[in-house]
Amino acid sequence: MPKSTQSMSKPTNLLEILRERFESFPQRHPNLAWETIEHHLKNRPEWLSVLSRMEESGGEPDVIQVPDMQGEVWFFDCAAESPAGRRSLCYDRAGLESRKDIQPANTAVDMARELGTELLNEEQYGWLQETGSYDLKTSSWILTPPEIRKLGGALFGDKRYGRSFIYHNGAQSFYAARGFRVGFKLISS
Repeated sequence: MPKSTQSMSKPTNLLEILRERFESFPQRHPNLAWETIEHHLKNRPEWLSVLSRMEESGGEPDVIQVPDMQGEVWFFDCAAESPAGRRSLCYDRAGLESRKDIQPANTAVDMARELGTELLNEEQYGWLQETGSYDLKTSSWILTPPEIRKLGGALFGDKRYGRSFIYHNGAQSFYAARGFRVGFKLISS
């Protein structure tokens, strides 16, 4: 198959996956129509590329309508657990390089950059958790403020006992059940 045909068929398939997910989880984006989302995606092909990488790494991206902010629409990783293709990672490069023993293959911050976006921050992680229950068995690194990172720490979140929690850990730590989630703003208010 010619390369151009492959690249043309992939976005169509991705759009179908995104549309089906959009229609299956209306609580994530009340009062939004798929046609609006599709229109914005077709006008920003670079976002389709980011969404493709999010999907391929297990993120199951979907539209999140930000609470109390009319008109602001985001795509977030909405996989029930931290994406399987993005686990066992230190928080960032400095954390990885500070390890004297076993080192993971990559970092959450570096992989997010490779995806074309960045980690969800604490507020965004809260928005996500308001739309469902995520990270019931896993946890996800979240974007850490510089003042915490300067002290060697990094933040992560999960949901236990029906409640979302934000914790801290050394940025050099990594666990098989900890990954990261990313997102980007599709529509500004």
